[in-house]
Parts: sequence; structure tokens; C-alpha cells
Amino acid sequence: MIDAANRDLLNLLDIEQLEVDLFRGTGAGGETPKRIFGGQVIAQALMAAYRTVEDRLCHSLHAYFIRPGDPSIPVIYQVDRARDGGSFTTRRVVAIQHGRQILNLSASFQVEEDGWTHQHAMPDVPAPEELTPVQARREEAAARIPEKYREEFLRLRPIEICEVDPQDFFTPEPADDRNQVWFRVPGAAGTSPVMQHCLLAYASDLYLLGSSLRPHGLTWLQPRVMTASLDHAMWFHAPIAFENWHLYVMDSPKAAGGRGFNRGSIYTRDGNLVASTAQEGLVRPVAPRG
Repeated sequence: MIDAANRDLLNLLDIEQLEVDLFRGTGAGGETPKRIFGGQVIAQALMAAYRTVEDRLCHSLHAYFIRPGDPSIPVIYQVDRARDGGSFTTRRVVAIQHGRQILNLSASFQVEEDGWTHQHAMPDVPAPEELTPVQARREEAAARIPEKYREEFLRLRPIEICEVDPQDFFTPEPADDRNQVWFRVPGAAGTSPVMQHCLLAYASDLYLLGSSLRPHGLTWLQPRVMTASLDHAMWFHAPIAFENWHLYVMDSPKAAGGRGFNRGSIYTRDGNLVASTAQEGLVRPVAPRG
């Protein structure tokens, strides 16, 4: 039996069909209370695309975040059936709130095929059982959070995470841009391949942008830092069983012009590379108020 947090996440991605190629998803209930978590909109948009596709799985998606999402109202997803080919299917999804686009996403789906195989090896890192879960680290740090934010900081989340090289939440030291975490969603057990993809898409937006903050000794919890995802790309290489631990290996090759570029590779525990990501995000110092 899954816990409430996992059940809520599964319900969050189970969007409602309003009409042909038109869907509605809730804006509330994700990772952040003030604006909709980017991974939530990506995952719901991918689910909307999947509802118009049969007998093939997504192999890649590319999304642009256009406006912040409002968690107080639903999100409408409009799907354009761009192409249905013999091997590939293409969909375009527009997410709408207040009559304006907040995200657009293109996704490509492919029939199952055989082909040549190679991959980069997974890095050698400590197992998740050897690391302190993020939830436990939050509980240890809770006293340093203002009381009005403490409940949200300590809220149980459906994605279990263990950081390989954790930093202090508030005053981190400058560190290498390589950023590695173990993560899993226990509630993914027994779900469809479609839901597995959407859950991994949701989780893939966690920690990725933070890679570009690490060299500068910054975190999103500091008031002088403004961060926001600008775009997100993802490639699925192999079947997903996200109820099991996966290693998310990230780095940030470059930050400049108020933007940070980040890459990620997602491995199963036995070293199979199942997905890759790339993202550019806003990493801007907050200007002092005059």
C-alpha cells in the first residue's frame, strides 16, 4: 500500500480529458507552493501527449517554460497531432493558464526496434543505503527555517532522495559542478510504462538547475538568488522501473549571461543508462531594492 504523498503524485499526473486532444491537470500539489513546479507541467504535458498515442513510447521531449504556472487554478493542455508515421509519432502540447501559454512541449514516440548498443559507464559512488536521506537532513536543519516556512520545508515528498555530495542548505561552500543523487518513487511499482515515463520526467527537473549554483556556493534557499528553468530536454533510452533506486549524474559545463547550462544522465542501480537530460535555467543575482 502506497503512502499519501505517492498517491497524490500519481493522481496529479492522471489528467482529465475535456474533449478530443484537450486535457486538464491540477496546478496545486507539486513541489513548490508559490508557482507550479516545472517538472509537474512537463509530466502532465507528456501525459496529455500520451493520451493521443497508441502502441509506442516516448523517446524524446523538448520543452520551453514561457511563464510561471499559477498553482491556484488548473492547467489546460492542448495537443496538436503533428504526425503519425510508420515508426515515429510527433506531438506538440501547449499548456495554458489565464488564456496564455505557460509551456510548450514537443515529444516524439517510436515503435519498439532493435539496434546497435553502447553507453558510458555509470560513475562509482556510494550506495543510497550509505547516505543520509534528504528528508532526514531537512529535519536536522528545520530549526534554521523561519517558522512560517517550516511546515512546507518538512512536508513529506513522494520522491525519495539521497545526495552523494550534499551541501549545506543555507551556506554551502563552493563545490564541483558535478552533482549526483540517488532517487526513486516507491509508488511507481505496478504502474504502466507511460506513468513510469511521466514520473521520471517529473523528477528529472529536481536538482538539475542546482548544478550550476554549486561552483558559486549558492542554493535556491538564499534570498539573493533568483532561479527558474528556461527549457528542458529529455531522452528515454530504456524501460523505466522508477520504484527502484536510480542514480542521477549531473554537471554544469557553463554558466554565463545570467543562465546556467546543465546536463544529466540517469542510471539504474546496475549501471544501465535509461535516460538523459539537458536544461538551461535562469541563475541571476537578485538586485538590491533601492
